[in-house]
Amino acid sequence: MKRIKLAGKVFSGTGEGRRYLTLPWVKRQIEEKLGFTPYPGTLNILLSEESARRRKLLETADAMKINPAEGYCSGILHKARIEEAECAIVIPEVAGYPRDYLEVIAADYLRAKLQLEDGDTVTVTANL
Repeated sequence: MKRIKLAGKVFSGTGEGRRYLTLPWVKRQIEEKLGFTPYPGTLNILLSEESARRRKLLETADAMKINPAEGYCSGILHKARIEEAECAIVIPEVAGYPRDYLEVIAADYLRAKLQLEDGDTVTVTANL
């Protein structure tokens, strides 16, 4: 299996990920496709310039998809890891979504599990 490493700094988001992950149809699809119930929030990472370029590979590689309900966007899912924590990358398919942002979901609250704060550097290893 091919893997890609993406590095960046943790930052606080706007809460959109939390709202999205609590939608019943999103939660159900993540449970079915990834095998875990997502913690209601994302770990937001501002990617380094090099990692932002590599992130493009996630958009063209084979991936799982979140199929949207009417009025919502679809999303690309890739299984991943941060240290020992199993997680997944979610890339919203929205026009203008920043190419240097990475949203990570997991069954656990990753900030607490990995003792992360805004500004901490983290590396995500994604499966392609």
